[in-house]
Amino acid sequence: MTARRAVFLLGDDHQIVRQGLAFIISDLFPDSEIRHASTLEQVLEIASENPVDAAILDAQFPDGNSLTIIKEFRKLQPDARILIFTSSAEEHHSLKFLREGANGFLSKLSEEPEIATALQELMNRGSYLSPLTQQLLAQAALDPVSPDPLSQLTGRELEVADLLAEGLGNLEIANKMELRQNTVSTFKKRIFRKLDVDNLVDFLELMRIHRDLPRR
Repeated sequence: MTARRAVFLLGDDHQIVRQGLAFIISDLFPDSEIRHASTLEQVLEIASENPVDAAILDAQFPDGNSLTIIKEFRKLQPDARILIFTSSAEEHHSLKFLREGANGFLSKLSEEPEIATALQELMNRGSYLSPLTQQLLAQAALDPVSPDPLSQLTGRELEVADLLAEGLGNLEIANKMELRQNTVSTFKKRIFRKLDVDNLVDFLELMRIHRDLPRR
């Protein structure tokens, strides 16, 4: 009896990312079958209708965060390997995805050889842990408290961060919290420094993951 071809599910809302991954996968596993999804809804739809051996998923989609569907995906495909392939900072997000049930975490900034290595290890060993994630896991074993970067913020800073994530500007936050506008600006700089982000896009991505915020 002929063995079934390995099935890869590529989930990303950017077609060029899926095409790049498909090229690498076709080179590494020439007999594989590749399916594409651009939303979380499509990811679950494919998983409910077809066998999936490996799912390579972005962290964030237009309709939500991959964290919210990993458990449901696991019920549909209990033996599938899940690799999160994202631009989100590994040091802030990888452990949260692994604890939710993912088998690996890889940065989109990785060079092609590292992507190939990750895919091979995912298929041959069932998981891929980068040196940084291995270090984070070792640290977490010594300190089992969940590494939530927002825990670094004071209560006042977290209040400002939540309002920023809601889309309020400095003046609106100042009026709402009865603060001076330059005080809010100082809070914002301090928040960005503590969270190790330098722009609003990265800040919102971090807040979506750790505060379960919808994508704006």
